[in-house]
Amino acid sequence: MAISEFVKSADFKNEKHVPVIECPSGLKKGEFCDVVVTVGKDIPHPNTTEHFINWIALYFKPAEGNVYNLGRAEFLAHGESAKGANQGPAYTNPVACFKVKLDEPGKLVAVSYCNIHGLWESEVEVKF
Repeated sequence: MAISEFVKSADFKNEKHVPVIECPSGLKKGEFCDVVVTVGKDIPHPNTTEHFINWIALYFKPAEGNVYNLGRAEFLAHGESAKGANQGPAYTNPVACFKVKLDEPGKLVAVSYCNIHGLWESEVEVKF
């Protein structure tokens, strides 16, 4: 069984687990830009001790060639405390910014992991 069989996707406006990729519309070849990936953009994800987004990874797949791992962000504070679940002083929100420079067209692919609902992905086309 391939890992791709476990990865889910949907419209982020109807599903809180789908990573949303935002990059500038005027993306220019060979120039750094900020790519922001958010989970729970339109429908907030709870991010509690019991139910949280653990990480987001961003990949680039050029029109031809191998996939490149651009980065990964982990979200490790979900209200854990010796006082009990959701009693801690710190929480994280699953939003990550990656500064990237691309020299070829292709696809940006984001993958996120929910501790209960598994792997989710989305992609955007990169054109110059």
